[in-house]
Amino acid sequence: MDLIDLAPLTNGEGDFETFIDDLCQNLEFDYASYAAINPVTGLVQGYANYSPEWKLHYAKRGYHRIDPTLRLASKSIAPVDWARFERNDKFEAVFFSAHDFGITPRGLTVPVRGPYGDCGLLSVTRDCSQNEWQSLIRQQASALQLAAVHMHDAIMQSDILSRVLRRPQLSSREREILQWTAAGKSQSEIGDILTISHRTVEVHLRSAREKLGALTTAQTVGRAVGLGLVLPG
Repeated sequence: MDLIDLAPLTNGEGDFETFIDDLCQNLEFDYASYAAINPVTGLVQGYANYSPEWKLHYAKRGYHRIDPTLRLASKSIAPVDWARFERNDKFEAVFFSAHDFGITPRGLTVPVRGPYGDCGLLSVTRDCSQNEWQSLIRQQASALQLAAVHMHDAIMQSDILSRVLRRPQLSSREREILQWTAAGKSQSEIGDILTISHRTVEVHLRSAREKLGALTTAQTVGRAVGLGLVLPG
């Protein structure tokens, strides 16, 4: 499972990082982030106005694999206050480090459901007292809901996230086997070419079928060609 920063993929289609900065300034939050979890591959893509040092630290340690603001909030249909998260080892691993970068565990995540089974997550945080936090959330609840929907819809309409959703992640071996299949080779012949058993070839083909949502090998090859994952035979 990988963590992907969407910012370099924007290509002028929308300044989403500016949107996040403006959101923080207008709604009085310290930091905000938007993340989407790909329902097919589990990849996490997103934007955040955290410091570059924290984003690098977070990515290097793979915190997205255990971060409750992603993993637990994505299962909810309602906004999730971070105070609800169990203070277990995973929570402490993320937020103990975050504290060193000026990030407080006082936060809220607003989930948004999309048409492809995708889930967008807008998170905001502020270093303040519990009373101030509760007052702020009550005041900005509607604005945050609208901002979350706007952010997710804008990214979907820009086709950044939808391109990722429509492009399943095949392994190099799966693509290699599909390429030979597209060239008309049988499973036995592919096994001989790649010096692997025909049973191993079938395992990779089955995996590729599942990832591409296909019922047959022919459909799998056709969809892989259509997505540009392999060349036509």
